[in-house]
Amino acid sequence: MTTSTVGLIAGLLLAIAFAAGGLVGLLVAVILGAAGYLVGGHVDGEIDLAALRGRRGRG
Repeated sequence: MTTSTVGLIAGLLLAIAFAAGGLVGLLVAVILGAAGYLVGGHVDGEIDLAALRGRRGRG
């Protein structure tokens, strides 16, 4: 899928979430979408979630 197609589908799903659940539904959809993006990127190897945790120096 192209980036334009993914953006179109995401926009349509967010519009449905807003229509069905109002502002709270939209915010939940955005938060879950971001979490899904991070997990998918981690599985594909594009995002390193361990680097986001911030490692504290040992010793």
